[in-house]
Amino acid sequence: MSRKTLLAALIGFITLVGCEQKTPVPPATQSLAIPATNALAANNMADINGVDLSRWQGNVDFAKIKDAGKSYIFIKATQGSQDVDPDYSRNIMNARAAGMAAGSYHFYMTDDKPDAQFANFSKHVSLQAGDLPPVVDIEVLSRNSLPNTAAELKTFLGLLQNKYGVKPILYSGESFANEYLNGFADYPLWLAEYNKDKTPQLPLDWKQWTFWQHTQSGRVAGVEGNVDLNRFNGTPAQFRDLLLR
Repeated sequence: MSRKTLLAALIGFITLVGCEQKTPVPPATQSLAIPATNALAANNMADINGVDLSRWQGNVDFAKIKDAGKSYIFIKATQGSQDVDPDYSRNIMNARAAGMAAGSYHFYMTDDKPDAQFANFSKHVSLQAGDLPPVVDIEVLSRNSLPNTAAELKTFLGLLQNKYGVKPILYSGESFANEYLNGFADYPLWLAEYNKDKTPQLPLDWKQWTFWQHTQSGRVAGVEGNVDLNRFNGTPAQFRDLLLR
């Protein structure tokens, strides 16, 4: 081989090595039941996807949503002390009939007393085996918020846990949680954060997330228009352990 040929081969080898794609190693994650310290849990979390719905999605086809690879659906049930989503009863019935894990959520109003909000939710929501735990959505402060938001919220969460026998899931965004939800890290976190990263930025108090709402503009068969998309942080076994028995 000539010196010119040898030099060309050497340059080609260096170029090949420099352009080799390295497989990114996902960060270790941790779920509710079993620490996710190996690649299995981190790799499987993207496989356990779901959506969340309210009246604004209108009529949906739950069989098509399931066929599209979605395993679960969070459905708005109530808001504050009086409001009820008019589609809740139909949605929860159809989601269960389609064989999907269904979660019912309450939009928490910081200007309503927790016992009145609990009465509203418990009047309309009867959970059953195979459902997800109840969810409390708190993401904004009302104009006339009660003076101790954190204490009132803890009262509401305690009422839910006593009623349904399971720790509720807490839904919020990072900035709101950092400012108002100190001391709630023992509740499973459903985090709303919209970015293109593989994992969300956690609020300061939490060391793990359970569900991640990663976009508001997803598209799924069975739903007209945009819909929120969510991921579960864990393995299929860990997801099953979360469901009510």
